[in-house]
Amino acid sequence: MSQYTALHGVLAVLLCAAMSTTAAAADVKASKEQIARGKYLLIVGSCNDCHTAGFAPSNGKVPESEWLLGDGKVGFRGPWGTTYAPNVRLSLSRMKEDDWVRYARNLQTRPPMPWFNLNRWTEADLRAFYRYVRQMGPVGAPIRPGLPPDEAPAPPYIEWPAPPAGKK
Repeated sequence: MSQYTALHGVLAVLLCAAMSTTAAAADVKASKEQIARGKYLLIVGSCNDCHTAGFAPSNGKVPESEWLLGDGKVGFRGPWGTTYAPNVRLSLSRMKEDDWVRYARNLQTRPPMPWFNLNRWTEADLRAFYRYVRQMGPVGAPIRPGLPPDEAPAPPYIEWPAPPAGKK
């Protein structure tokens, strides 16, 4: 093997390693202002109420290091079945920033997620939220999947009534 071939191989390995590291890092570079804006949106959007285990019952006294890891303990049961608040950190770790913006703009999901509010966030706000979440630290584990309407969840769960007849 020539020195050129060996050097080429080393450079290729280094380039691949650098690309995989910098691609993830480049996707989440943010200013202090963007991070602060993302955190603010998370707070005023009440994201922690559902997506952080024990947040609401503890009057918000959950360490920031535990925010948005999801809650697979308390279900929301209604005519659609039962949903559990997913791990937002894990979900966003699997998306590029542009993918998140498209996803959030088009999201339509089951209660209690106020997707119709998220659809109205500005692009700058969606990007700030993404960048805040992506810098939070370990992404945690998936939350258990929801249940179909004919399957009763184990307690605790919150019963979400069907809308009155004639209203959707």
